[in-house]
Amino acid sequence: MTVSVDAASKLFKGETMKTKTLLITLMVCTVLSLMVYTGCSKQDTQQNSETAITLVLGIWDKNQEPVMKKLAEAYHARHSDVTVTVQLTPYRGREYWTKLEASAVGGTAPDVFWMNGLNIEKYVEAGLVADLTELMRAQGITGENFPQSLIDFYTFDGKSYGVPKDFDTNALWFNKKLFDEAQVPYPTDNWTWEDMKAAAIKLTDKTKQIYGIAAPLDFQTCYYNTVFGAGGYILNKDKTKSGYDDPKTIEGIQIWVDLINKGASPSFADLTDTGPDALFESGRIAMLWAGSYMTPEYMQNEVIKDIIDLVEAPAYKKKANVINGLAYTVYEKSKHKEAAIDFALWLGSSEAMKIQGESGTVISARKDAQHYFSESQPSINLKAYTNQADLATLLPACYVSSQLFTAEDKWLKQAYAGQISVEEACKNLAKEADKILAQ
Repeated sequence: MTVSVDAASKLFKGETMKTKTLLITLMVCTVLSLMVYTGCSKQDTQQNSETAITLVLGIWDKNQEPVMKKLAEAYHARHSDVTVTVQLTPYRGREYWTKLEASAVGGTAPDVFWMNGLNIEKYVEAGLVADLTELMRAQGITGENFPQSLIDFYTFDGKSYGVPKDFDTNALWFNKKLFDEAQVPYPTDNWTWEDMKAAAIKLTDKTKQIYGIAAPLDFQTCYYNTVFGAGGYILNKDKTKSGYDDPKTIEGIQIWVDLINKGASPSFADLTDTGPDALFESGRIAMLWAGSYMTPEYMQNEVIKDIIDLVEAPAYKKKANVINGLAYTVYEKSKHKEAAIDFALWLGSSEAMKIQGESGTVISARKDAQHYFSESQPSINLKAYTNQADLATLLPACYVSSQLFTAEDKWLKQAYAGQISVEEACKNLAKEADKILAQ
């Protein structure tokens, strides 16, 4: 097994020197362990039929492991000579990415693996993922059948490197019992930010430790949505400058801090001690913005599952939302690249997307399969998520996203905690972000 130094340097581009050293050390350790494993398995491999192929699908979500195995079985039923093994590696603590980076550079990555928009550019630049452009077009994996934003998320210089898997948008969940007790009308899909704010104030009862809404420091689920609604931006088109100090961006963040200052949301410190999801699930928060991926957790919670519903995210100046989505990518150095590509393309088919959608875990990216997610929980308004796909803005991402997120957290948490103004935080953040982007 050989390790490509060039690929490694490209893969870790944008990381600090300390982080690079750590990642490369971890990579070498992982590669060595993989070499041992490979050596031990040679005898077993030689015993397999010469025509049989085993593909590995790399994933990170345990909740989706059952449906991924179901997809593997469905593909095997169509192609009896191909067996797909699902390899689960936890996402938390960068374990998935550390292992993937090491195995991709070392030549032993899964044949097909999950990818997100925050990391795809590194793998494209390092030449570690296959160009699927023409084959995707031939199979109808285009903007006609998928949200164009998801196609674009995995497209660089006109070439497509990922088959869209699923997507998530954001919506407003609410506790009907708390609304009834406060005699406040339920939210609707046509609510504005002011409607939500007024209801949150009425619903707040600090004597019972009940708050109308939670305003956590959460970019994807919360403030990016209102930044876009206000007409602001996070990154310019060529990703050379941030928009944190744009007055409209500041406005889109300020309104969340205002909810805390009005007492309609727990304080930043309280939300740090007990997360917003935990507060909502314990019946102490009347409303909460949340991504579609939270649906299974909420609907399995015995305390709230029968008293909650959701509506489209309230409009601030205009309807806006953030869309993020995963893709299936094919390892460029796969020993079974042709079969891996065929499997990845099949995962984008109506058949595969239906299987995934009916599981109710995520929204299938394919347009003709999105309804399966909303139908998986007929008692609630899950269309609040799928209806947002076409108007949503793609989650801003670039080579140095991790550093930008660190800078965001550093400055904005001071504003959310009331230590400095939102304007001051955003101006300082913009200066730091622009230096990072200029590296």
